[in-house]
Amino acid sequence: MKRSLFPAAATALLWPFAAEAACISADEAQRHVSENTCVCGVVVSSRYASGSNRQPTFLNLDKPYPNQIFTALVWGSDRPKFGEPEKTLMGKRICVTGPIELYREKPEIILHDPGQLTEQKPGP
Repeated sequence: MKRSLFPAAATALLWPFAAEAACISADEAQRHVSENTCVCGVVVSSRYASGSNRQPTFLNLDKPYPNQIFTALVWGSDRPKFGEPEKTLMGKRICVTGPIELYREKPEIILHDPGQLTEQKPGP
């Protein structure tokens, strides 16, 4: 029996679009704790806590701290890979990928690699 390679090739070509379609909003993240997924939103508040333990950088999506609904977190040990995300990403729409965890009842994804973060360009 001869098999066609077309379905595999089509899947490979469509994968990036399928992954983007699978992203959820920051508001939906609470319902997806423990899932490895993609969360998108606008960075509306951010902070690099250089004097704190582990020097975290917080990127809060869609609602600012202290009423944040989702946070992307970069620990100080990974910060050199990201530059100054609290400055460069402020006001921008981003998507982050990874397992959603809860910290103080708020969902977050910890970013270890820049490949987990994409900046969404504004549409026409």
